[in-house]
Amino acid sequence: MTEIVSTRIPEDMAKDIKEIEKEEKADRATVVRKLLAKAIADRKLERALALYSGGKVTLWKASKIAGLSLWEMMEIVRQRKISFQYSYEDFREDFEKALKEQ
Repeated sequence: MTEIVSTRIPEDMAKDIKEIEKEEKADRATVVRKLLAKAIADRKLERALALYSGGKVTLWKASKIAGLSLWEMMEIVRQRKISFQYSYEDFREDFEKALKEQ
């Protein structure tokens, strides 16, 4: 199922979207959907990292919030130099869950 979403945007943003349409040889709806999907994915990741670094969720839960695998999330945490908020029990629990998914 799809839903129509309408919004007003500033002129400079509309100009940027037109430029992307030309570069990607795509229609406006496709470009806006791609940009929106990327923005939503980025927001999910940032929220998950904030919750994780604040000790509110485990790495496993953060990966689920972000829509990533545990291994992808571990790599992002490492790249961003976020200290691991991880007890042995958290690790064991997350590792068992990851094994069940495969």
